[in-house]
Amino acid sequence: MEEAEVVMLMDIDGEGNQNKNHLSNASKGKNKNVVAVDSRATPWVEKYRPQSLSDVAAHRDIVDTIDRLTSKNRLPHLLLYGPPGTGKTSTILAVARKLYGAQYHNMILELNASDDRGIDVVRQQIQDFASTQSFSFGSKSSVKLVLLDEADAMTKDAQFALRRVIEKYTKNTRFALICNQVNKIIPALQSRCTRFRFAPLDPVHVSERLKHVIQYEGLDVTETGLKALIWLSNGDMRKALNILQSTHMASQQITEDAVYLCTGNPLPKDIEQICYWLLNESFVDSFKRMSEIKTRKGLALVDIIREVTMFVFKIKMPPDVRVQLINDLADVEYRLSFGCNDKLQLGSLISSFTRARSALVAAAK
Repeated sequence: MEEAEVVMLMDIDGEGNQNKNHLSNASKGKNKNVVAVDSRATPWVEKYRPQSLSDVAAHRDIVDTIDRLTSKNRLPHLLLYGPPGTGKTSTILAVARKLYGAQYHNMILELNASDDRGIDVVRQQIQDFASTQSFSFGSKSSVKLVLLDEADAMTKDAQFALRRVIEKYTKNTRFALICNQVNKIIPALQSRCTRFRFAPLDPVHVSERLKHVIQYEGLDVTETGLKALIWLSNGDMRKALNILQSTHMASQQITEDAVYLCTGNPLPKDIEQICYWLLNESFVDSFKRMSEIKTRKGLALVDIIREVTMFVFKIKMPPDVRVQLINDLADVEYRLSFGCNDKLQLGSLISSFTRARSALVAAAK
């Protein structure tokens, strides 16, 4: 009887193990499904980030120079600066992959603006990483890389402390500084690095990269929709991809109207209509109609002024009148940035055009 009970217990244990195995297999399957969902939900900015230097969309002269220096194992300290979304971080990460291969995570120290990067971090974390001797892990180079993204957010004290660290550990460590505003980097650091400026991307390069994503994702994008994406991106590839993805989520077909409605920017035809009122209607009528279109379409006065300014550059008028008008528009935008009353500033915008019209009439006589 005791033997039978023991056998039964053993069987139950066996079943329990099988159930555990079954559950663990099921949970593994569940994890796989979760990973699949996550991969599909990945933002396109990260999904289509260039993996190699040949994938970087523009700045071929800079990329080719860095590529040659990397191939000859003569990489200097780098300072990459320029507006956001122009490929600075992607270029450095591509360099790291080329230098270290699959083991590049072990060979680089990456610090962003979200990390604590005061003087203590420079003295401890960065100095500890730079001072230790590295092993190549089968990579081409044994020189380690310290990547300081958004370096213009570092405190002055931290930048001063970094000067000596860069000099002291040059033998086995290279520093790559990335920033938007180079004037916030102290001259002593700038002189220790080779500087490269990443300008806003050319519309041709933005168009090529967007067409690659559109083809890969199988999107329905009209020609006018693509032009709107390029125009609104202002040479920022990250912004272009974010607008493309958000518009795709909002509508099946990506048209010009869909892009502008998704981003909240005023449509070109609305700007033309507003400019017609400003140049032809009386003050009272212009104020009434512009207030109505602002409320109905949810337009921001700052966006209207930005687009109207571009329109002013296109139309024909005497230089002195254009200069005064642009100056008035700049004053209105400046006041809006401090949270001044929208209605008052709308009145100021219309009065600026009323004065410009009077000047045009006087010049015609």
